[in-house]
Amino acid sequence: MTLKRAAAITGIAEMAPRASAEGLSTLGIWADVSRGAILDAGLEPSDIDGLLVAPPIVDMVAMWPSHLGEYLDIHPRYANIVDLGGASAAGMAWRAASAIQSGLCRAVLCVSGEASDVDTFYAPRAKRPTQQLPLREFEAPYGPMGANSGYAQIAMRHMHEFGTTGRQLAKVAVDQRTNAGANPDALYRDPLTVDEVLSSPLIVDPLHLYEIVRPCTGGAAFVVVSADLAPSSAQTPAWLLGAGEATRGVMLAQVESVTTSPVAQSAPLAFEMAGVTPVDIDLVSVYDCYTITVVVTLEDAGFCEKGGGGPFVEEHDLTYRGDLPLNTHGGQLSFGQPGLAGGTSHVTEAVRQIQGRAGERQVADCELAFVNGNGGIMSEQASLVLGV
Repeated sequence: MTLKRAAAITGIAEMAPRASAEGLSTLGIWADVSRGAILDAGLEPSDIDGLLVAPPIVDMVAMWPSHLGEYLDIHPRYANIVDLGGASAAGMAWRAASAIQSGLCRAVLCVSGEASDVDTFYAPRAKRPTQQLPLREFEAPYGPMGANSGYAQIAMRHMHEFGTTGRQLAKVAVDQRTNAGANPDALYRDPLTVDEVLSSPLIVDPLHLYEIVRPCTGGAAFVVVSADLAPSSAQTPAWLLGAGEATRGVMLAQVESVTTSPVAQSAPLAFEMAGVTPVDIDLVSVYDCYTITVVVTLEDAGFCEKGGGGPFVEEHDLTYRGDLPLNTHGGQLSFGQPGLAGGTSHVTEAVRQIQGRAGERQVADCELAFVNGNGGIMSEQASLVLGV
């Protein structure tokens, strides 16, 4: 069975990220972006009969769809929580299309975001029972510092195996900062140079401060509608043409190769369903919590050979004016990472580009976009191909 053209994303809304929550609530942010996405699609709240929620990272609450549905006064026939970390948004898109294709609903609201800042994100959590997970028993006691050290291990191993250089990784951050300069909503817009990236504080060798995403407050939502509703939408439909998903365990110590990710499985599935290849893609919109994430994703998705990601990003212009536009909104490294809405920004930017609404950073003749979401330390991957 295929999901090709079973549904389309029509409405999007996004809150400009901010460094501090400044009194905002997660539920309030969700309500604002939900309203914006519904109106952008030319729908009424009463038209929404499906609801998918990516839960906030720092606020563990049960039954989020019911809380949000009550707050918005909508009562969907299909509702769920999608928790794939940074892959949640891409995962919501194809799950919405699948639910629509099965006849459960016709218009699905997909919501993410949270009220967070550096202080609250890293503050001690309220005391609660700790789950006994293998990660905590067999890996954490040996000193890993969460995502920072995990991605640093991937970067260091990639350098060892393939000769990737720090300057090549830094260029990813530089090109995405150029894109952010053309995005008035981006949190970090000042131009960067490769030397500035490499001279920023070394956080976990070999990754520097400007190569690492930082938490912030924000939110995003999009609406997925059925094929019969899409033509009457207020905006140009961005059709779901292909989707794929793949996961592995959360412990790097247990994987066969830290430099190869499940994108190697999810991306080919998406391309095959869409009937296209990487050379056909006009826009690459992929998760970028760290510069090495982009390089590994490009390799495993088939944009270049394995191990060739360093020279590939060095040789190609990844800005919105370049030969391979990538993360034209600035990516999470420069646009911002407001919880799981950071992953949603890659979906909304792809839709925005396909709809021709990206303003100064609009990619000419953008008809096909590859989107990839990444959860954990390259643990969970969801790949999409969106198009006209």
